[in-house]
Amino acid sequence: MHQVFGNKKAIAVFVVPALILYILVGFFPILQSMYYSLLDWDGIQPAKFIGLASYKDLFFADTYGMDFNHSILNTLYLAVLSVFMQLPIALVLALVLARGVWGEKLYRTLYFIPVLVSSSVIGVMFLKIYQPEYGLLNTILNQLGLSSWTHDWLTESGTALISVMIPIVWQYIGYHMLLMYAAIKGIPEDLYEAAKIDGASSIRTAFSITIPLISPILKVCVIFAVLGSLKFFDLVFIMTNGYPTPETSVPSTLMYSSIFNRNMYGYGSAMAVFMVVECLFFYLVLQKLIRTYDDKEES
Repeated sequence: MHQVFGNKKAIAVFVVPALILYILVGFFPILQSMYYSLLDWDGIQPAKFIGLASYKDLFFADTYGMDFNHSILNTLYLAVLSVFMQLPIALVLALVLARGVWGEKLYRTLYFIPVLVSSSVIGVMFLKIYQPEYGLLNTILNQLGLSSWTHDWLTESGTALISVMIPIVWQYIGYHMLLMYAAIKGIPEDLYEAAKIDGASSIRTAFSITIPLISPILKVCVIFAVLGSLKFFDLVFIMTNGYPTPETSVPSTLMYSSIFNRNMYGYGSAMAVFMVVECLFFYLVLQKLIRTYDDKEES
């Protein structure tokens, strides 16, 4: 009994400081934002309590012309791209590299480099690629005789959104690839040797052995990809010079603009609270879907 109590005290010594830090840095600011969202406040003058008026304006009135609902659709579009483009590419790369190709360590490092590079650097790099006059993309299209395909990629309504999202998807392919790669490396080689003896092809082995056994990490990657898309900020902000158009806006950039450019602290806080609730909602939905899928597999 004394040993158990002693272990609990030891656990508390390590857990309590982290819990306090989480409350101060994570939970308390959320509560503070919830309070500010009920106010009409510019950060200087006395605040005026307005209740849920900011939330009503966000979703129904759009008094300030920010089109918040459209920004939500943009993040959902990014989430779809992340799940159905980013993760499959990462999975293919992980499957190929984990089977011991020549230069495996080199490729693994190269694919992961974009994750390590600052988003500011990647944003500036893609700004140069998309530059309409001398950018790499339009230059290549002109050299190939495809001048009709050239665009001002970041300002035209038909290309702005996908042009911003491509570097976002590209940057984190290596992150998910490394998670999947590590999971594949943990699979016993005996299973692959038995499959080879039975005459299973590489594709059959991937679908019958590798993917089912790494399904837990695949589920984690799906959650990371979706939640990361819902709260994305830095690359969008950099590539739009801090003034995203309705085609490229996301809730986080509108929140920044509301608070720091327009001094609407209550309005921006309402956006922040929505983002927290949105992420929590999608997390719970994904967990429910994953749990339901696992129950079906077990039965």
